[in-house]
Parts: sequence; structure tokens; C-alpha cells
Amino acid sequence: MAIIIHQWFSILLLFLGAGHSPAKEAAAAKHPFYVSVTEIEHNAKEKLLEVSCKMFLDDTEKTLNKIHKQPVELTNPKNPQLAQQQVFDYMKGHLKIKIDGKPVALEFVGYEIEGASIWSYYQIANIAAFKKAETTTTIFYETYPTQISIVHCTFGGTKKSNRVTNPETLSVFDF
Repeated sequence: MAIIIHQWFSILLLFLGAGHSPAKEAAAAKHPFYVSVTEIEHNAKEKLLEVSCKMFLDDTEKTLNKIHKQPVELTNPKNPQLAQQQVFDYMKGHLKIKIDGKPVALEFVGYEIEGASIWSYYQIANIAAFKKAETTTTIFYETYPTQISIVHCTFGGTKKSNRVTNPETLSVFDF
């Protein structure tokens, strides 16, 4: 099921295409489901967990607007440092990762806009190996009661996936 939703999400984003136009923005605003995709990949050479999150741009801005009670623009922000900080502050409060039962801190790398979506990037240093990864995600739960979070975790060439739907939050990956 997770793969089907991920593929549908990817097809929708391809349909919307890169760049912005009023027609594309209108189509993005009307998407029929609310989903985020989190990818966690172990980089054995660098002893890092590389984390990326893909979300609909309009959902991200709507949620940040709601939290900050003012317009938040991520595509061409007047204050890029503030926009980066707003994305990071939100994500560190809504995506928690444990490795072998111990919480780890996300280090924010940055974000980029791709068509109707936003990718945000993180890393976690000093992870040589692990047996168990857990994620707790509440991304956009405060905005969308039907929010779905797809989580993929790759270690040693093995990729595992899980789907949680609001109010579920926990994904566990045993390697």
C-alpha cells in the first residue's frame, strides 16, 4: 500500500510539473489527499543517517501560516533564513527518530522547492550501524485529520516501508 501511495504521489507531482503557474497552483490546492514521505537512508561510509521529507508545498505553508498566525512564503521568502528556521522548527517538533531505542537529533541541512512540493533535508551523525529505527511523525496532523505519512528506512541495502495515518504516529523498522 505504501508503494502505491508513494507512486501516486510521484505521478501527481509529475502531472503538476516543475515551476509555478496559476493553473498549477490551483491544481495543487485541490489535491484530494494529504501525504508526506520521509526517507531515511544509512550512509555507512560517512556513518550518517540521511533524512529527507517530501511534502506538498501548499500544505506546508498552510500549516506554518496557522502556527505563526501570519503568511509564510517558502518559494521566494523575503527572509530566507527565517523560512529555513520555520521549516526546521516545525519538523523537529513533528518528526522524532530513535536509533536502537535512543532519541537522536536531526541536523537541518536545508530545503528546496520542487514543483508543488517541498523537500527538507536532515542528517544524523555518528551512526555506524543499528538494529532498530523508530520514527514518530505528526507532520500536518494539526491541519489535516486524514494526513498520511509514508516512511521508508534503508539500511545495508535493505529498504523497509511503513504507512501511518492520523492519529497513528509510530513506525518501527527492525534490521
